[in-house]
Amino acid sequence: MKLILAIIQDKDSNRLTDALSEGNFKSTKLASSGGFLKEGNTTIMIGCEEDHVDQALEIIKDNCSHRDQMVAPISPMGGNADSYIPKPVKVEVGGATVFVLPVDAFHQF
Repeated sequence: MKLILAIIQDKDSNRLTDALSEGNFKSTKLASSGGFLKEGNTTIMIGCEEDHVDQALEIIKDNCSHRDQMVAPISPMGGNADSYIPKPVKVEVGGATVFVLPVDAFHQF
């Protein structure tokens, strides 16, 4: 048995959980934050048999898209500075960071 942890952007969470449900994967959705832009993320936990991991990864890949987003850079003075006018920059966001972990035991009470 394997545990798949997928950290995705909030915008992709509903689409992914719906697709996982259609593929008969049971998942748990956790709110998380952090990363490059310090924005909200979603962590999806999926428990499955080893022979279903590739199918789950394909569903994650198909439903978590990369996209460009304009962001204002942080002030070089470390906070808000009245004289600092940031020029927005384009960064790529989205996609998924996925960990596949072995499960030694599984209990359901």
